[in-house]
Amino acid sequence: MAERYGGQYSPAPRGGTGETPPPRPPRRLERPNPAGARSNVLFVPPVLLAFSALGAGAVGLATGLLGAGAWVLGAWLTREGLRAEAAYHERKIARRPAIPRKMLGSLSIAVGTALGASVHGIDLVSAVIYAVIAGGLHLASFGPDPLRNKGAEGIDTFQRDRVARVVDEAEAYLKTMQTSIDTLRDRGLSGRVAGFRATAEDMIRTIENDPRDLTSARKFLGVYLMGARDATVKFTEIYARNQSQGARASYEALLTDLEQNFAARTEKLLLDDRSDLTVEIDVLRERLQREGVGAPGKME
Repeated sequence: MAERYGGQYSPAPRGGTGETPPPRPPRRLERPNPAGARSNVLFVPPVLLAFSALGAGAVGLATGLLGAGAWVLGAWLTREGLRAEAAYHERKIARRPAIPRKMLGSLSIAVGTALGASVHGIDLVSAVIYAVIAGGLHLASFGPDPLRNKGAEGIDTFQRDRVARVVDEAEAYLKTMQTSIDTLRDRGLSGRVAGFRATAEDMIRTIENDPRDLTSARKFLGVYLMGARDATVKFTEIYARNQSQGARASYEALLTDLEQNFAARTEKLLLDDRSDLTVEIDVLRERLQREGVGAPGKME
């Protein structure tokens, strides 16, 4: 049976509000998964190591399984480190990852290599050499973790950390909303949440461009997003049980209100920024005129 596609300009599904969400800026293109095949392939060697240790006796089997476990841990740390690094580079203001996952992954893979080499009767010195080579190749392939915080020029450390903390929390709320609603496997609902998520991320990017806007938007990115997350989790539980169209209509109305309010606040932030710039230009023009210097052309 054909399924109606739910999107920004599609009619609301049965039981919905019947209103078309307001136009919004183009959605950002989804970035490729930073933890793709090149990190997933790291899970293959530990499987081979575990099988090769089956005929090595009790001690060899235990050593091989420990080595395979260290390899799996290193592969997992690498994958999570790549994801954390991608999120770090995507933001203009970000704190360095609290745990250097990729570098710990290199260390774990080096340990796994040494244990795996010892299973096959390789002497200690050679096993250590193999471990250093494996760890070095891993680090060269995936690179080190970001080791410094980054932020806009001229922003003090306290303000930068404050913005980074709020952005981290806001994006965690949005991710939980999307993950929760996706469990329903309803493209219409998933599309509505994705639309609101894009609108909220527009506000996040605006604040990253000018951290002075954080005070005006903090309630939106904190209290409102926390409430939206809680409402989404609750709605998902109810709708999964009884497919209540009333609950769906109420939830979609909530999404529409949130999207409109977030879009309006973001637009106000942008207008305020432009007003501040216009005031600065006017002050500069008056000063230049007093100094007898030709004023710059009027800004459109």
